[in-house]
Amino acid sequence: MATTDAPKITLHWLEKSRSQRILWLLEELGVPYEIKTYKRDPKMMRAPPELKTVHPLGKSPVITIGGRTIAESGLIAEYLCEHFAGPSSTLVPPKWKEGCEGQVDGETEAWMRYRYYMHYCEGSMMTLITMAYIPWSIKRAPIPFFLRPITSRIANQLGSSFVKPGFVTHLGFLEAQLESAPDGGPYLCGAHLTAADILMSYPLFIAKIRQDGHSELNEKEYPKLWAYTEMLKGTESSKRAIVKIVEIEGEYSESI
Repeated sequence: MATTDAPKITLHWLEKSRSQRILWLLEELGVPYEIKTYKRDPKMMRAPPELKTVHPLGKSPVITIGGRTIAESGLIAEYLCEHFAGPSSTLVPPKWKEGCEGQVDGETEAWMRYRYYMHYCEGSMMTLITMAYIPWSIKRAPIPFFLRPITSRIANQLGSSFVKPGFVTHLGFLEAQLESAPDGGPYLCGAHLTAADILMSYPLFIAKIRQDGHSELNEKEYPKLWAYTEMLKGTESSKRAIVKIVEIEGEYSESI
């Protein structure tokens, strides 16, 4: 739980990155923090070398708190919740069923889902998003017009053979997870917003972006998942985070 003498939190913000989820989490926690911004290389869109002075990998998100540097979204979220989520916070579900403390299989369904999605988000869902970015970027690449039919065919083949089936599997799975959420949802882990929902927002918002006139995550095919993402964007802490993103970058974009 946060205290008045808690060490300063600095979010090292790289434009158009996964940092926006950590900013949202900080707003939801209601703790003081500062933001240090970094600009991508305009040609290669890579992070600047200055970020490597913060963490050797030079990636974002990364936070510094006191004398400690923490990278990776899941670890950052877990660390912040452990130290700054108050006793009334629902960002981390209760771990144990009543009378089952410390027992194997004594964990609540909500807590098991929470831990699962903290890993699934980056391990499975963002892997799919990264794979999807390959054909998307091929189609947008500045190439001679006479080569475009070839590259478009390659991109379409990648999309139909690998990306589309992946989205069908994962989005269908998440739709079913919302239908079976503890206490009837409406969040993935139950009745309350958790840090896992905040982390899951980023790949799902990207899945809603229209490519070639179609978005993988659409209201017709995945009504519960669509409503879930709209609900996430409508939370007060998310709105505050978006306002800050606009202040930092001049606009808010859900694109990678």
